[in-house]
Amino acid sequence: MKLDRRSLLLGLASVSFVPTTGLAQDRLAITATTGMIADAARHIGGDVVDVTALMGAGVDPHSYRQTRTDIVALTRADLVLWNGLYLEAQMEDFLLRLGERSSVAPIGEAVPKDQLLHHAAYEGRPDPHIWMVPDIWRHAVLAARDAMSQARPDLSATFEANAKSYLAEIDATATYAADALSKVPEETRILVTAHDAFSYFGRQYGFEVLGIQGISTESEAGLQRIGGLVDTLVSRKIASVFVETSVSDRNIRALIEGAAAQGHAVQIGGELYSDAMGEPGTYEGTYIGMIDHNVTTIARALGADIPATGMSGQLTNGA
Repeated sequence: MKLDRRSLLLGLASVSFVPTTGLAQDRLAITATTGMIADAARHIGGDVVDVTALMGAGVDPHSYRQTRTDIVALTRADLVLWNGLYLEAQMEDFLLRLGERSSVAPIGEAVPKDQLLHHAAYEGRPDPHIWMVPDIWRHAVLAARDAMSQARPDLSATFEANAKSYLAEIDATATYAADALSKVPEETRILVTAHDAFSYFGRQYGFEVLGIQGISTESEAGLQRIGGLVDTLVSRKIASVFVETSVSDRNIRALIEGAAAQGHAVQIGGELYSDAMGEPGTYEGTYIGMIDHNVTTIARALGADIPATGMSGQLTNGA
């Protein structure tokens, strides 16, 4: 159900704000926009938080619009965690308005400015896909920890200890990613995806990234862009391209067909988690599993000799 800005703000005004914190034994109620943020909040909070994620597997945060049910969850939460950096583009006005009267933290904006990428075609805003590199995402995790501690100072020691443990897992994932991707031959380090969500990944690990659409999936991929990429696939003999779970594969299929028409065979190297994690209850439905899957899938498809089961043998869905 789509709501215009006026309806959303009227809806916000009509919802009563009922604080749920107070006694030490109360659980902290958190609403997070994306699965990656919710995963961080659950690890940091452990058994003293209740976390609701608005966007599940396969959901595109660039185009997501909050429902009336979401409005209730957001306004009744003790703390709202969102990415910011214009990732939740259709929700930004609502979240900024909510932040005037409730605890709302755009944790992605904690990333140091000198680590952010900018693209002129994206309205002068930073690239929001900061979770693609564990070394960058840890800044957002620390911001989530701080926001949670501010909301519940009595639980800050718990949040601190849990965050330390979680960051150790993230650091181990970063080490695996660097090692696995270093095994990809230099000449095949070209990552072709449905939209430009992997720029941080490319900068960190030395890959050229070619997205059909821009940073936001709201941008249209024109025939000229697809035609140009087809010529690139053919001239550079690129053999693998990648689809994404939260973006239609229509344009990727058009690339493959265009290359085939010129006598060049291109295969789908795998399905990547770009703007959303895997299904809840699966390894790939966690942040660590998401990154493990992406790294392992990309590295193997582009020529690295590494196990298909990933860094700890837990991958199951086709890496």
